[in-house]
Formats: sequence, C-alpha cells, structure tokens
Amino acid sequence: MKKIIYLAIVLSSLSSCEDVIDVDVPTTSPRLIVDALIRIDESEPITTVRIKTNLTSSFFDDIQPTDVQQITITNPDYIGLNSLDGNFITLQKVSSGLYESSKRTAFFTSGTLQLTIEHEGQCYLALTNYVPTSPIDSLEQGGGTLFSGDETEIIVSFTDNLERDDFYLFDFDFSLFLVTEDEFYQGQTFQFSYFYDNNLESGQVINVSLLGVDEPFHNYMNQLIVQASGNQGPFQTPAATVRGNLINVTDTNNIDSFDNVKNSDNFALGYFSVSQSFTTTLTIE
Repeated sequence: MKKIIYLAIVLSSLSSCEDVIDVDVPTTSPRLIVDALIRIDESEPITTVRIKTNLTSSFFDDIQPTDVQQITITNPDYIGLNSLDGNFITLQKVSSGLYESSKRTAFFTSGTLQLTIEHEGQCYLALTNYVPTSPIDSLEQGGGTLFSGDETEIIVSFTDNLERDDFYLFDFDFSLFLVTEDEFYQGQTFQFSYFYDNNLESGQVINVSLLGVDEPFHNYMNQLIVQASGNQGPFQTPAATVRGNLINVTDTNNIDSFDNVKNSDNFALGYFSVSQSFTTTLTIE
C-alpha cells in the first residue's frame, strides 16, 4: 500500500508540470521599416529605383507591407539636361509597400541625396552620398568545407583602390551578407573563401555582388549581421533595435539642423544608401 501511495504522489507531481505558463512577450508600437538600398551600375544610363516599406509587428508575427503617402528623392546639386529633367523624382506605387521610378544614373552619382517619406502624418528624412566600389576580379567554386562537410565554398577576389579608404558590403544571394573594410589590404588584391551552409545543387546559379558603402552603413550592417547570424536581410525586424539613418523630421523646420526634433525616439528602421555595385554570377558544379 505504501508503494502505491508513493507512486500516486510522484504521478501527481509530474502532472502538475503540465500547467500552462503565460509568458509576457515584448510589445511595441508598429514602426516603419524602409528598404532603400539603391544599387548603381554606372554602365547603365538609366537607373530604376525600388524602395520597399513595411511595418513592424507583434513578437510572433511576420512584418507586413505598408503603403505610404509619398516617397521622393531630391538632389539639390543635380543639373538636368532640360526642364523635364528636374532635381527630384517621385516614386510610384507598384504594389503594396513597393515603389519605384527611373532616372538618369548621373542623378545618383554626385551631390547629397535626400530621401523623404510621408507616412501616417509623419515625415521621415535620410541623407546620403554615392559610394563607389571595386569590381570583382574573380569568382570560382572551391572544394573546401567547414564543419558538417555539406558546405559549398566559393572563392572571391577583388582589388582595393589605393587612393581611398573603402568599406564594402558583399551580397551573396539568399539574403546573405558580409561587410569588410580595407584597413589591412588597402591597394592590394584581397582573396577569401565564403561558405554556404546548405549544399547548393549542381547547376544552380548564384549572384554575388560587391557594393561600396560608407562607414556608418558598414557599422549598421555589421550589427544586423551579428544579430541575425548572417541569415536575414538588412531590412527585417532585428532582435534589438538597430537605428539607421532615417529620422522623423515632422517637427523640424530646418533640415540642415536637427536640434529641434521633439521626439528623438520616433524614427524609421532601415537605411538609405546609394552604392555602386558590381555583380558576378557563378554556376554551381
């Protein structure tokens, strides 16, 4: 009888572990997310700009596209070919949360560019300058592996420009990114291996791009890559808020001085960057 009672007590204690525990998850007001990384190919006379806008959501939900009232890019220093070639463009809605427009490439490659977004009665502004980069010298598949043995190695080579301090952003397709700077290889040819965790299929084509970025965007991307372990894009909701360069200027009467912004915590996530980009494709063997 004592054994039966003891067993009943044990079973009772185990069953108590099935109680539902309510866990509080972070709740914050939705925040605008802007994907405004503009890639420039100087060999093309016309550049088509695409900007995506989303809203942050609750802890377990996916982010959703959101529509804005207006998106414009202005270049006060731009001198157009004629009266129809003005110093600004207004992006048009293509689908929910997706806006685009086309403009002469020269519009983007000099002067200070201003991105302005109006959303739900708020005005957001970001400033940037065009950043050049270096072309990819070679891209080939290697035979090395890391840990599991299923990785796919590619070997990338490029030559840094001796005349400037460069910061780079590599886009390895599949929303995989890597940042680097030329502090230890300025003016030299730099070669390194990159490994894809999944075993890419034979015949699969990958696109590898090398973009020029400034130091603030380099640091911003580095934080996002660390948070995401390299497996998400730069405009997804991060585990912790990483502030980009889009500020709320609704209460600002002078864009050259942001000292009179009343709510410094009211900003959009994401980044506005205009980068020269070189892309090379590789077919996996």
